Amino acid sequence: MILVSVRGVTRQFDTEPVFRDVTFDVRPGEKVGLVGPNGSGKTTLMALLSGRDEPDIGTIERHSSAKYAILEQQTEFPPDRTLLDEVKSGLANLYRLQDEAHALAERMASAPPDQLDALQKKYDDLHHELERLDAYHIDHRVDEVLHGLGFVDEDYDRPLVTFSGGQQNRALLGRLLLAAPDLMLLDEPTNHLDIATTEWLEDYLARSSQAVLVVSHDRYFLDRVTERTLELFRGGISEYSGNFSAYWEQRDERLKVIRRTWEKQQEFIAKTEDFIRRNQYGQKHAQAKDREKKLERLDRVELPPDFEELPMGFPEASRTGDWVIRTDQIAKGFSNPDPTNGDEPASGKLFENLTLQVDRGERVGILGPNGCGKTTLLRTLVGELTPDEGSVRLGTGIRIGYFDQQLSSVDPECDAIEATRPENDPSITPGDLRSLLARFGIRGDLALQQVKHMSGGEKTKVALARLAALKANVLILDEPTNHLDFWACAALERSLRDFEGTVLFVSHDRYFLDQVATKVIVFEPDTCRWHDGNYSDYQAFVQAIRESERQAASAKTGKDSSNAQPANAKSANPERRKRRFPYRKVEDIEADIAAHEELIAQLQADMTAPEVLRDGERIRQTRERFEQAQEELEQLMEHWEEASELN
Repeated sequence: MILVSVRGVTRQFDTEPVFRDVTFDVRPGEKVGLVGPNGSGKTTLMALLSGRDEPDIGTIERHSSAKYAILEQQTEFPPDRTLLDEVKSGLANLYRLQDEAHALAERMASAPPDQLDALQKKYDDLHHELERLDAYHIDHRVDEVLHGLGFVDEDYDRPLVTFSGGQQNRALLGRLLLAAPDLMLLDEPTNHLDIATTEWLEDYLARSSQAVLVVSHDRYFLDRVTERTLELFRGGISEYSGNFSAYWEQRDERLKVIRRTWEKQQEFIAKTEDFIRRNQYGQKHAQAKDREKKLERLDRVELPPDFEELPMGFPEASRTGDWVIRTDQIAKGFSNPDPTNGDEPASGKLFENLTLQVDRGERVGILGPNGCGKTTLLRTLVGELTPDEGSVRLGTGIRIGYFDQQLSSVDPECDAIEATRPENDPSITPGDLRSLLARFGIRGDLALQQVKHMSGGEKTKVALARLAALKANVLILDEPTNHLDFWACAALERSLRDFEGTVLFVSHDRYFLDQVATKVIVFEPDTCRWHDGNYSDYQAFVQAIRESERQAASAKTGKDSSNAQPANAKSANPERRKRRFPYRKVEDIEADIAAHEELIAQLQADMTAPEVLRDGERIRQTRERFEQAQEELEQLMEHWEEASELN
């Protein structure tokens, strides 16, 4: 069965098509990532798939019995429509079936005997349908989605018009998840989500049975959710098996193979043309003529277009003192003038008693939930805000470059060249600024365009170029990857790793945190953690703590239960436990345990092998075998404990 079949689709708005001859299928349960640089047509393709737009050429066939839904980005809500009303509308069909069942039960209570059999059969059919659709746990499903998306019970009856734009988008996402269409079309679903909510959404989608076609700039999200990747680039579409990491490797390897093939063919063509030229009128004239004909029939290899690798880069940083920034028990509160419109209450503390030190050369990432005060902390460190308590000190020789996520550092009324020019520095020529902008991907006529008419990604590149023009030795960045595609993010990551100064940044991009950070500051509900290493190192640390706490709790429970003596015990000696497993020698079980441990280690290595990552089916099979081996090992350990006691 094919949910959507796209055949030879072309869509054109100007003289050049957005894309042409696009062909692919989506089948039930598939999780597909749609990637490509900004402006490649991803959103246009999603609109075509949803039926909101029509192709100029080609066909899009949808299975007649399947349901499709696209994540809406903005909508108007009636003044009295509550959060619960909105998300429950995704389950309207189930609520209708519930109402029918209740009405039928009432009819059966007063129906004459000669109608009961027919009504009972109808009720049984309805009951089985409700069970099949899991409609008896409908309220639990609503709670799971709303809580997972960061809402609390007190939000349920609030009118949607009193929520922030980001919260309204989360409500629309919740409605779509609960509707559970056969194919979900998700365009940037992680916008407005913090890391914890994004991780919940990843788990929800990964275990769902619905097919998903998702556009996202979140590389971690694509890695955890998708198993197949479609790439839109320069009007064409290419298909890759596996998640984003597998796609990234396959694409690079595919380009290398094609380039090697092209180089060999070019070498052959050059030698053949040289032979023809030297022997066109000599004794080997016939051979030259024959080779000329073969050359004309040769199927020429064409180099595929590649993504532009931006140099970016920041200038050499002047030396600072050993420490760059110090805070001593700083605190900052907030006051929200309109508490009905946003994530925050009317007033409160964002952070307090915060003491930290950033040393020269460190790259410190800051992460935490929305509204916890990350941006406020950056603004306090750069002096835009004054702490309510405590103090902030800067080290010697500090020159700060600040990138704010609102991009207020670039004047929207200026063209890109003048917007990049640092204040009070007329020595930099327009030519210097053009060269600098070109390194960040702003070239030609685009450099003469007013910033206010640029796309989000272009504005971000201008702001980053201006940051480079400042020649700062301390870079403080607030969500610098917003609006950047994968390739621009990779260039920025490389540039920050190569930067010899100090970097302090806020980001929800876990891949970016992993690539750049040498330390992380994590805002948590009751504290603020400082951890050496990147995001993955921190996650491993948290998992280790949780596992240690789990084992300690398990050990405590076991100790308590072993010391507990039943009140009606007749003997000081407990009864001998009964066997759960068939009799086996302890040595045989130990041999099986060792074999399973070796198998698990091998499967772990296989899951990181490039040849496995490039094959979506092998990834799935290897992961299933790994999980099965772990379950078997747990059973063997329990069998070993029983055999050691009872044999």
